[in-house]
Amino acid sequence: MWWCRGVVVVVVVVMAVLQADTVVGRNYGMECETLPSTIHISKEEYDDTGRLVRVCEEDVAVNKCEGACVSKVQPSVNTPSGFLKDCRCCREVHLRARDITLTHCYDGDGARLTGGKATQQVKLREPADCQCFKCGDSTR
Repeated sequence: MWWCRGVVVVVVVVMAVLQADTVVGRNYGMECETLPSTIHISKEEYDDTGRLVRVCEEDVAVNKCEGACVSKVQPSVNTPSGFLKDCRCCREVHLRARDITLTHCYDGDGARLTGGKATQQVKLREPADCQCFKCGDSTR
């Protein structure tokens, strides 16, 4: 009869794992979002001798990916490790290129620049949309 207790324990453990998985899926789900954010960009420009010519900066509104994706590890007899791992990460679906104009430019002494040197263009890539992907998936 000792083998019956072992079977009952395994069945109870499997049921507990299935119940926990259901609760996690119901409460947390996939909550990966594309959210607005602000970053501070600072770009330095140097002459041929290595002397600072100007520094331009700006606070820029950009998108970011943020959130949680459901990941799980479950026992498996079909894998060498004995576990089936499914890791999901919140990442960009694709990136959008933007040209940003930095309008706060200063010379090497910290004086505000005017005229042709008063602005500087930079290129930026930001998430256009975000969703959950398999971790480490570099095919997209």
